[in-house]
Amino acid sequence: MPASTPRLCSNNLALLAAALLSPGLVSTTVQSADYRHEIITQDLHHPWSVAQLPDHSFLVSERDGQLLHIPAEGGAGRTVKGVPETYVAGQGGFFDVLLHPDFARNRLVYLSFAHGTPDSNGTAVVRGRLGDTGLEDVTRILLVQDSKDTPQHYAARMLFLSDGTLLVATGDGFNYREQAQNLNSELGKVLRINDDGSVPADNPFTASARPRIFTYGHRNTQGLALDADSGTIYLHEHGPKGGDELNVLRAGNNYGWPAITYGVDYNGAYVSPFTELPGMEQPLHYWLPSIAPSGMAWYGGDRFPEWRGDLFVGALVDQEVRRLDMEQGAILQEEPLFSELNARIRDVYSADDGYLYLLTDSEQGALVRIMPAED
Repeated sequence: MPASTPRLCSNNLALLAAALLSPGLVSTTVQSADYRHEIITQDLHHPWSVAQLPDHSFLVSERDGQLLHIPAEGGAGRTVKGVPETYVAGQGGFFDVLLHPDFARNRLVYLSFAHGTPDSNGTAVVRGRLGDTGLEDVTRILLVQDSKDTPQHYAARMLFLSDGTLLVATGDGFNYREQAQNLNSELGKVLRINDDGSVPADNPFTASARPRIFTYGHRNTQGLALDADSGTIYLHEHGPKGGDELNVLRAGNNYGWPAITYGVDYNGAYVSPFTELPGMEQPLHYWLPSIAPSGMAWYGGDRFPEWRGDLFVGALVDQEVRRLDMEQGAILQEEPLFSELNARIRDVYSADDGYLYLLTDSEQGALVRIMPAED
């Protein structure tokens, strides 16, 4: 039996019929591309996110508040100066690092992180210009309204859309899960801002008290990815105990947490007796038991033609990456990959050079390149 339960949308009936006629299409043990891996650098301290610069060097964030610049050829990274102070506790620290779409011209870098104190903290985003020694002209462009006193569930993944606007995911704060359904709170949401932090005029709730809200009803988003061919936005998030979800993100939609969920609370009690309710979106895919999804990438490169258009999702629990074979928005099969690394995968990154990159999550974490076997 497969380890997960696909939910295929009704507009993919032909693909669903093909899957029913061919049981192998939902197998989790399928033939993949031939690949090998190369360790670029190691001894990273709980790295969280990676971005590749135009010269093929890398920026890597470490959760304890470091941003490293790693040479293209690998080896020890240089500490980037000028980064903000962060609140390091529980799940708090540095999170996503992201380049502006026009980085080659403006050198702008975006960094999400935990901001504040034990009594009042939340997800924040700064942008700065990458200079010779560090970030310059650093400006905070977002601080989640409605602070919390828990060091959990920051979410903090970021994604630039094709129109130049920026999505920033926020967590529900763990003890504040009901706020995910409250449009007067920015907890448990995906926010949409312009690249300078201002509010886009076409956001779905511009007349509300929280005009940055793009979607709501989220628990703890850990992956955002854009299908560059179709423009589809994918988001995945941790469920409680079971019920990790992959969703297709659409402006203004409610994704249900905590009113609907396929998981239960950590003590075994129901979070909700409902898995679906009117006006709330169903996941495209969910996992029972949990895989603890981490970073996610849509692969659009040409080095692995077999993987073109697929999603890659880190699975912390199983110490692997799940490849979701995507066709016209439907998941045909799911394949576990890279378990030979014997490591928790924190980030999965599809770079402009056509390779996949992984960050392993430990006190001696590594940046790993996935390349075709013949390279």
